[in-house]
Amino acid sequence: MSHRRRTGYLFAACLLVWAGRAGAQDAPNPYRAGERWGQLPAGRTWGATSAVYPAKDGNIWVAERCGANDCTGSDLDPVLLFDPSGTLVRSFGKGLILWPHGIHVDRDGNVWITDARGGNGRGHQVLKFSPEGKLLMTLGTPGVAAKADSTDGTLNAPNAVVVAPSGDVFVAESHGPTGNNRIVQFARDGRFLKIIGKTGSGPGEFLEPHALAMDSRGRLFVADRYNNRVQVLDQDGRFIAEWTQFGRPSGVYIDGHDMLYVADSESNEKVHPGGWKRGIRIGRATDGVVVAFIPDPEPNPDAVATSAAEGVATDRDGNVYGAEVGPKGIRKYRR
Repeated sequence: MSHRRRTGYLFAACLLVWAGRAGAQDAPNPYRAGERWGQLPAGRTWGATSAVYPAKDGNIWVAERCGANDCTGSDLDPVLLFDPSGTLVRSFGKGLILWPHGIHVDRDGNVWITDARGGNGRGHQVLKFSPEGKLLMTLGTPGVAAKADSTDGTLNAPNAVVVAPSGDVFVAESHGPTGNNRIVQFARDGRFLKIIGKTGSGPGEFLEPHALAMDSRGRLFVADRYNNRVQVLDQDGRFIAEWTQFGRPSGVYIDGHDMLYVADSESNEKVHPGGWKRGIRIGRATDGVVVAFIPDPEPNPDAVATSAAEGVATDRDGNVYGAEVGPKGIRKYRR
């Protein structure tokens, strides 16, 4: 290949990267300003919140950290169900979860919660609840942190969980770049199946896989936060694509129309150079094209480590919910 042709290809590739970044930054915002949402019982305040997911009947599930950033020693229920108006319907889970981080609702309406810390015989687990709050299954060994090479079903700071149509369960660990950085696959009955990925920045490698989602084709989307990318894998763990146009992803969610919602609560010049803005980017899961951007409401986001939504989900009317760790609580963005 001639030098001129090679230079032309490099220029074209750079132009495509620049165009993708520009589109992701400048996409329109078709949502109203975010509003605080969800009424807690009298005397209770919102704690750090990274978990939000729609119920099968149109209600909204939330897991929050007991009015603080940790449920250790608390007598509060961390798992909350709200109706569309934000009125609390029911709650459960007190004494079972130390640090609720991720949430998923399966096809049967069961609620899966990841507990990303461990201590005193609790944590480092995924808990499956019925919609009424009955504990149906646990994955991982309570209070035991898995080693990087463990294949016994133990977990280390599980961030996220998603259940495939087959019933297989995928769990992302761990919280921070120095952990196991892998995805653990279980059968529907809780049996350990295999490990996907390892620590690194190459295809199929991770540095803090912080959230998971699955599209209608069964492809697995991973918020690979410290690598500033969303990775797309098949269910055997084979690499399909990486998308950097969604910023520094903390949360991922895919709706019934295969629209991908990615929450970026951390971008700044230190961790993601190049002028990336924090907010929620919305694009097509089919091809990764960003079509909308909800800016972070924090007026000076670089002054804080994390702001606005880490977790993200939508309701049946297309409204977007951001689960906020730093500001604490849920913010609703109406179409």
